[in-house]
Amino acid sequence: MAGQHELLDVTKPIAPALKGALTVMPDLPLPEDLPPEPVAISEMANLFGVTHRTLHFYEEKNLLSSSRMGLMRVYYHSDIIRMALINTCREIGMPIAAIQDLLVELNETATQAQANALLDAALEARKRELIASQSMMFRQIEQINSLLSRDEDDVEHDVSPPHPGIDLTELEHHCLTLMAEGYTQIRVARSMQMTFEAVVALEAGIMRKVQATNRFQAVAKAVLLGLIAN
Repeated sequence: MAGQHELLDVTKPIAPALKGALTVMPDLPLPEDLPPEPVAISEMANLFGVTHRTLHFYEEKNLLSSSRMGLMRVYYHSDIIRMALINTCREIGMPIAAIQDLLVELNETATQAQANALLDAALEARKRELIASQSMMFRQIEQINSLLSRDEDDVEHDVSPPHPGIDLTELEHHCLTLMAEGYTQIRVARSMQMTFEAVVALEAGIMRKVQATNRFQAVAKAVLLGLIAN
């Protein structure tokens, strides 16, 4: 039907150049008027409104792969399906590490229902993060308004520092940096060569120090306090 997104059967291999079975991907709308295969990098970029550098970046992060036709990068419809998922996740602010985890999990799926369920779970997780971020933002605005409305006498007599000194160990700082990059606890454990239980305990200690109730809030507070770079 004109004006609607074209949908492809994502359970079957589309590009003849691909070897093996195609990963089952979630149902997502695709760009209209897909060009014939192979798709040049300029066409791929135009389909999703991104730059060539963005596509190169996704390849560097093993989110996307291209084929070669001489010196030119080319893509197939299966790559467009994968890019549709990546682009959707990035538009809602999902971290690269979370998208990598999602794609790894999708490699293990055998049915469309399983793929859709994995995406739904990832979307729900991102929704919770955004709600937590929104709540924190409102609290911070209220705190700023309160500080701006103080009388000069209040400022003169306020001798206590706004935040107590927080001393993070090198291990805690490394863990917090990975958390800020969007690493899940499993990925943190792999990166730091620690057990999952040890990472959970380490993050719990960090949250106590910054007085946070969850990982997302801990990262946000750490940035505000200058403990890690934004």
